[in-house]
Amino acid sequence: MTGTAAFTGLVLLIGLQRISELILSRRNLRWCQKHGGVEYGSGHYPFMVVLHGGLLAGALLEVHLGHREIYPWLAWPMLTLVIASQGLRWWSIRSLGPRWSTRVIVVPGLPLVGDGPYRWCRHPNYVAVVVEGFALPLVGSAWITASVFTALNIPLLAVRIRAEERALGLMSKY
Repeated sequence: MTGTAAFTGLVLLIGLQRISELILSRRNLRWCQKHGGVEYGSGHYPFMVVLHGGLLAGALLEVHLGHREIYPWLAWPMLTLVIASQGLRWWSIRSLGPRWSTRVIVVPGLPLVGDGPYRWCRHPNYVAVVVEGFALPLVGSAWITASVFTALNIPLLAVRIRAEERALGLMSKY
């Protein structure tokens, strides 16, 4: 198997993971709504969907159309970071349980989660997103995709975290 084929397989695997996350998110959204959950800060959500889809598509296009050479000295450390970011993402999702969603939802009366990675970091899933956003494309030497995603993700995360912080502030009132 060539490095390009392996990279394509990795990106497709991450794409399947994203689909499973969207299915889980939809199920959890129904749970949150059933328990009185309210969504906050949804204006940025369509851009987030496009950006995250663009990360996967951009990495594949850049590697295939740009005929990127995959360098083991770069690919292996970046793959390690991708795997670590997936572990952190799923640890975060598991720690939030049915409250996890790709949207910002407040369920009145529930305390803030302080287990798992939330013991050390207020937004561990976003740490995973940042790491994955530069590391995944760099596994395939797709430095343009890594740079563009990171540059666009910074302001998006600023908006997202502000929305989430406002929602978490609301949670503390209940």
